[in-house]
Amino acid sequence: MVERTETGLDGADFLRAGADMSAPEVMAWFLREVLPLEAILMQYLRHNWRDKSDIEDLLHDVYVRVYEAALKQIPEKTKPFVFTTARNLLISRVRTQQIVPIEAVADLDALGIAIDAPGPDRNLIARDELRKLGDAIDRLPPHCRDVVILRRIQDLPRSEIAARLGLTEGTVSVYLTEGMYALADLLNSGDPRRKP
Repeated sequence: MVERTETGLDGADFLRAGADMSAPEVMAWFLREVLPLEAILMQYLRHNWRDKSDIEDLLHDVYVRVYEAALKQIPEKTKPFVFTTARNLLISRVRTQQIVPIEAVADLDALGIAIDAPGPDRNLIARDELRKLGDAIDRLPPHCRDVVILRRIQDLPRSEIAARLGLTEGTVSVYLTEGMYALADLLNSGDPRRKP
């Protein structure tokens, strides 16, 4: 176990240990380092959680998590640890609720929650559309298909496409225009297997 003496916010020296701190040492650290953060922690919780009736409970839960973690090892930097704990608690609360009202959380982006993650139905629809697009591209005339793939999918500049295919840039532009119109016709017809 590595131990060293550090100076706290109030100028007092205290012991940091690698593991299994005694309860009195942790309590002294908690009173000296964590409790002075209560005002800004409360402000953070109020800003990020709209249901004001939960704020006291959230504060208590943050304190419990911080204290229990400190019993194993006191963090090197108290303030970032406390606020990371608070952030993780808020994320956990949002994830465990079955229904999250829009008013529940002030700033979901700040909590790092992917609300717009596609569900299975959206994945299925996207795969079907991608398959239809692939079928439509396969039905394009070969010269148009090559140019559309190189320009729209691989995002190559017209000059590089012209050099690769041995065409002029003007011809590449013509094939690209023809290919995009044919592709639109195939996709809008409802059957990408139908010839243009």
